[in-house]
Amino acid sequence: MVITHRRLVAATLVAALALLAAWTPARGAEPAPAATAPNIIFVLVDDLAWNLVPYLPQVRQLQGEGATFTNYTVTDSLCCPSRSSILTGQFPHDTGVFTNGGADGGFAVFKGRGNENRTFATVLQGKGYRTGFMGKYLNGYQPADTQGGSQPYVPPGWSEWYGAGNGYPEYNYDLNENHTVVHYGSQPADYLTNVLSRKGRDFIQRAAAANTPFLLEVSTFAPHSPFTPANQDLDDFPGLTAPRTAAYDRLPANAPSWLAGNGPLTAQEKSNLDTNFRKRAQSVQAVDRLIGNLRAQLTSSGIADDTYVVFSSDNGFHMGEYRLTGGKQTAFDTDVRVPLVVAGPGVVPGSQRAEIVQNIDLAPTFQRIGGADVGTYVDGRNLLPLAQGEAAPNWRTGALIEHRGPNQAADDPDAQDRRNGSPITYEALRTATYTYVEYSNGEREYYDRTTDPHQLDNIAAGLTATRRAALHDALVAYVACHSHSACWTAGHVPA
Repeated sequence: MVITHRRLVAATLVAALALLAAWTPARGAEPAPAATAPNIIFVLVDDLAWNLVPYLPQVRQLQGEGATFTNYTVTDSLCCPSRSSILTGQFPHDTGVFTNGGADGGFAVFKGRGNENRTFATVLQGKGYRTGFMGKYLNGYQPADTQGGSQPYVPPGWSEWYGAGNGYPEYNYDLNENHTVVHYGSQPADYLTNVLSRKGRDFIQRAAAANTPFLLEVSTFAPHSPFTPANQDLDDFPGLTAPRTAAYDRLPANAPSWLAGNGPLTAQEKSNLDTNFRKRAQSVQAVDRLIGNLRAQLTSSGIADDTYVVFSSDNGFHMGEYRLTGGKQTAFDTDVRVPLVVAGPGVVPGSQRAEIVQNIDLAPTFQRIGGADVGTYVDGRNLLPLAQGEAAPNWRTGALIEHRGPNQAADDPDAQDRRNGSPITYEALRTATYTYVEYSNGEREYYDRTTDPHQLDNIAAGLTATRRAALHDALVAYVACHSHSACWTAGHVPA
C-alpha cells in the first residue's frame, strides 16, 4: 500500500491512538521490563568523519556531558558491513556481510544468514523494551518489498519501524511506516533528517507517557553524498574549504599498488572537494538540530536522567588525503576511526577513553544497559564500564578491519574508482600505536602512528622477519575468531 504524506497527515491522530493501543501487549505477550531499566537513544549518521565534529555543537555538548572514545573504529569503512556489525556485535567474518550487495553483502545476505534474529533490537524487545527504528537500515532494503509476506516488510525486533530506501537525496523518498509505504516529496517539510527528528520526538513522548523503557535508533542518511543540506542551511559556512592536513594531496611512501598510481589532485578536484566539504558541514546542521530536539524531548518528558544518548557514524570519509577524492573503504584513520560519544547515567562528564573499541561493542553495550545477557556469538564487549570511568587494564589491544574489494558495482551508492580509492581485499590490525594491513595480493602496509600520525610512511618492508610473522599470525587468529571469548583473546595483539 502506498499513500502520500499529505494523506497521512489527515490520519495522524487516529494513527497515534492506534499505535498507543498497539503498544499495550497482550497479557503474557512480552516480559515485564525492570522498573528502573534506562532508555537508550542511538543516533547513527552516515559517512561522518571526525573533521565534521567542530560543526556539530550538540555533539560537542554531548562530549562535555559524557565520554568520548578516541580510539573507536569500524570493522569496515563501508555502510552495510559496518551497520551489520553494529546491529549484531559481530565481525564481517561472522555476519557474512562484507559488501553492500551481491553474494557477500547487503540486506539480502544479512537477512538470509539469520542475522536479523540476533540484533540488539530483538534482545531488548525480549526484555520488554519498546524499540523504534527510523531512517537508513541496510543497503538493498526497499520500503515496499514484502519479502514474500502480505505487507511491506519490517524486520523482527522493532516495535515501531520507519525505514527508508533511497533517502540519500533527502527529498522524494518512501518510508515503510509500520508496514505502510508513505511517500514524501520535495517540500521543505519533507526533508528527511527533519522528518526523522519529528518522528523521534513523537516516539519519545509516547514512550515516556506509557512509562515504558525504550531503545530508539535514528539513522540519518546525512552527510552521505549527494550532501544535500536543508533549505535553511544552504548559505552556511561561506568560503569553508576541505581541511589541508599533512596527508592532503600526498602519497604515502611505498604506497600499495591500488593507490600508488594516483597523481596530484587537479585544481578542479580541489575545488569540488571544497564545495562538497562545505555541503557536508551544511547537511549536518539538521543532524545537530535532531540531536538537540531529541534531548529536549527527553527533558520535557522528565526522563533525561534515565536515558543514555549515543552518537556515532558507520564510517569515516577522506577528502583529498592520499591524493584521493571523496570516499572511504581504506584502512587509513580518515576512514576507519570515527566519533563515538556516550552520555547518560553514571557516565563521567567530559571524559575521554583511549581503549581500543569498535562498532562490535555497541550491541553488547545496549544489551547490558537493558539488563540482557550477551550471547556467546557476540564478538564485542560492553563499553559501559569504560564510559563510567572504570579501569580496564586487560582491555583488548587491537582492532580488526576486514574489507573486500574493489567495490565498483554500478548500482552501489558507495561505488568508487581508483581516484576515490578502491582498495583490493585486505585485513588490518589497528592498535593505539600502529596500523598493519595485509592485502590479498601479498602487499603489506605498516604505519607507526606514534611518529607518523598522518600515515605517510609505509615501513612494512623494513620490519624484521620475526615482527612480520608475529603480526601476520595475530591477524590470522583474529580473522578466525568466532565467539565472545575467542575474539577477546584474539584482540590482544602484539604491541
